[in-house]
Amino acid sequence: MRVPLLDIKLQYQSLKKELDEAVIKVAESQHFILGPEVSTMEKEFCNYLGCKHALGVSSGTDALLLALMAIDIKPGDEVILPTYSFFATAGVVSRLFATPVFAENDPVTFNIDPKDFERKITAKTKAVIPVHLYGQSAEMDEIIKIAKAHNLIVIEDAAQAIGTQYKDGRYAGTIGDIGCFSFFPSKNLGCYGDGGLVTTNNDELAKVLTIKRVHGGEPKYYHKVIGGNFRLDALQAAVLKVKLPHLDKWSEKRRQNANRYTQLFKDAGLAEGTGKTTFDSKNKVLLPEAIFQSSKVKNYHIYNQYIVRVENRDALREFLTKNEIGTEIYYPVPFHLQECFNDLGYKKGNFPISEFAADKSLALPIFPELEDDQLVYVVDTFKKFFNQ
Repeated sequence: MRVPLLDIKLQYQSLKKELDEAVIKVAESQHFILGPEVSTMEKEFCNYLGCKHALGVSSGTDALLLALMAIDIKPGDEVILPTYSFFATAGVVSRLFATPVFAENDPVTFNIDPKDFERKITAKTKAVIPVHLYGQSAEMDEIIKIAKAHNLIVIEDAAQAIGTQYKDGRYAGTIGDIGCFSFFPSKNLGCYGDGGLVTTNNDELAKVLTIKRVHGGEPKYYHKVIGGNFRLDALQAAVLKVKLPHLDKWSEKRRQNANRYTQLFKDAGLAEGTGKTTFDSKNKVLLPEAIFQSSKVKNYHIYNQYIVRVENRDALREFLTKNEIGTEIYYPVPFHLQECFNDLGYKKGNFPISEFAADKSLALPIFPELEDDQLVYVVDTFKKFFNQ
């Protein structure tokens, strides 16, 4: 049986008529960058997320870069962020010649540890970037409390968390000063290329973000500040407008698949638990856990990825591949061990929880269109590997 890591063609087939019509409408309009499609999309995201301002931008990476530019990050400034995430989180800080300061991750959520964040604050610290990794919210109450005490800006990296709700129902990306989202095609809500979103409830920040999105020009061709080309294509906005009404349904199906995996692993006797950084048995699986669970909060985790941790990951991954099961490693090298950050002085052993995750984590297929027999096959294949 074949179980791909992701099959976005299945999603396309379910919405083919609406999506094709939306694309043709943009082609007929010959209005391809910003414009009415983007403006309408932005309003719909404001309504969905419950925020005052939402700006369509060119990618999730550019959303982060624009956010840092909007708060005037300069060379010598320090920005604290988790050492375990997608590279863009750290890369955008260095692109502005500021200093990324790495913090440890929580072993349950894989998100930034608020206590370690607080320990890393210095007189040079200007901002913190909590990442809602894999689709689960970071501990925002504690992060906001610490940030306010030290007069720091909070930029949420919600690239993997569109539709994620925090424990009190607030949406990830609307809790801090600025939220940053990605619509890369493999995301829970993906467009037809690169695309992103910046959100804020601050009117002044929204004005700065809007100006810097178009090279810093206001009015056109008159520049008091320097920005960038961070504009969103109308085509991407049109696609997202079709897909957004289906997002909660897709997220719920991902949660159902995640719960099914968890039960199957437990029934197979393979589940060891969550939040650990060692294994009691090499033939066990550390499972992910949704920590913000409440009857009032529907979307506490959207499972952009379903991440397990196993002792002999690389051999297991090879076995799964041979049995036509798609997997991925998110992420094999934490920032503090990336060669490009060697001059920051970190070394192996500085962040043991993040290093454990990088060495042991494996993403399994979790997309909404998976059939139950495919989930069963994945867990049965795990069992065969451990029983070899």
